[in-house]
Amino acid sequence: MRRSIAYSLSIFLPLLFLISLLLGCAIGPDYRRPQVNSPASWRIEEREAKDLVNTAWWDQFNDPVLTDLIQTALRENKDVKVAAARVEEFMGRYGFTRAAQFPQMTGTGSAQRQQFSNLTNPLPSATLENPGDLYQAFLNASWQIDLWGQLRRATEAARADLLSTEEARRGVILTVVTSVAIAYTDLLDLDKQLEIAQRTAKSRENSFNLFTLRFGRGLISELELRQAESEYLSALATIPFIQKLIAQQENALSVLLGRNPGPIPRGRQIDDLVLPTVPSGLPSSLLEKRPDIRQAEQDLIAANARIGVARALYFPTIFLTGTYGVASRELSYLFAGATSAWTYVTPAVTMPIFTAGAIAGQVKAAESVQQETLFRYQRVIQQAFREVDDALIDQNRSREMLGIQKEQVEALRSYARLAELRYDNGYTSYIEVLDAQRSLFQGELLYAQTQGALFRALVNMYKSMGGGWVAEADKLARD
Repeated sequence: MRRSIAYSLSIFLPLLFLISLLLGCAIGPDYRRPQVNSPASWRIEEREAKDLVNTAWWDQFNDPVLTDLIQTALRENKDVKVAAARVEEFMGRYGFTRAAQFPQMTGTGSAQRQQFSNLTNPLPSATLENPGDLYQAFLNASWQIDLWGQLRRATEAARADLLSTEEARRGVILTVVTSVAIAYTDLLDLDKQLEIAQRTAKSRENSFNLFTLRFGRGLISELELRQAESEYLSALATIPFIQKLIAQQENALSVLLGRNPGPIPRGRQIDDLVLPTVPSGLPSSLLEKRPDIRQAEQDLIAANARIGVARALYFPTIFLTGTYGVASRELSYLFAGATSAWTYVTPAVTMPIFTAGAIAGQVKAAESVQQETLFRYQRVIQQAFREVDDALIDQNRSREMLGIQKEQVEALRSYARLAELRYDNGYTSYIEVLDAQRSLFQGELLYAQTQGALFRALVNMYKSMGGGWVAEADKLARD
């Protein structure tokens, strides 16, 4: 027995030494981050921008209801839960792939009763019972020697897949937070539009009632009465349309919160919300902040590693196997010394000789996937630069528009007041009053819409820049 073990070691130890020398290499290209042509600066630079991308920026709205809604969404949103479960899935895949690098051991046991034929398979010894029992217990060990780095490249790819999935989860968190903030501010914007429509409809109803009295007394024509009625009904028809949008917006926000459709509580009115500060950031720093860019890079790392997995198929695959166990025809003697059975550590080598281009096809496919992933990575970066630039332009121009529209609304109110005075004093027809009122109504609605667009643009600024605030939101999602 000792001689057998010594003989096994004399073969196995030199082989292990050779293996240790070869395991330092791995077939396939090592990953290097591609060069990115970043813009030197954004098209619009905000002087009052602050470094707030690492903070919970939604607190700047100063609306506790919005803060509560975001916290609820991070805990209950189904997309967040799906993304978290997917991370766990890929963690399991990584563990499964990585385990192939190490020796594997399995245990087997069996008990059987067997009848031999004396004609076709005569018994080797007349002393053996026929039929007879056989009990066995074995440990089987195997190890694929990763000489060419195939398993290491596969593990590298699996790890990149795991990190890509984690970045995808962070991307879902980013989307959920910004979607809730936008949906809530849009809801407050619709509330304001509804208030404008209801106020206008009430004012026109009073005018229509007054005109009805005047028409009954013969003071005005039926034409003027019908004009007043038309404007009243026009404003009245706007109310259910906005109410429909409000209900649909509440349903959409409810789904983001992980709830069934239903009403949404309100905190402050949109006029009372505090505009978030424009976050600062350089184009070069965007690569380290956005989850989608980080995810795309991990996908590129995985695709790059899989080239090595495919190229390693050209080379021999070496397995070391061995068994040790016991076998006996009597269960009571199964673990006696004389029942031991074993085999030496046996190398098994397989090598492709003719595959009709199968391996070349796999290598070509892996290299093509790597190129596709590289172009996708570059496209994601360009799209990120565009989104930040668009958001900067959007919030900047929206501020200008809001200031101009505020002055326009004040001018339209003066116009409507003067038109009513001119009509009451007989200097103009009612058509001028209707035109002034119609313009004021549209101007107030447009101002409210631009106000909502400004909040949307500022939220998109934080979404497009990514940043450490995602980590703050992630903490809330895990609580």
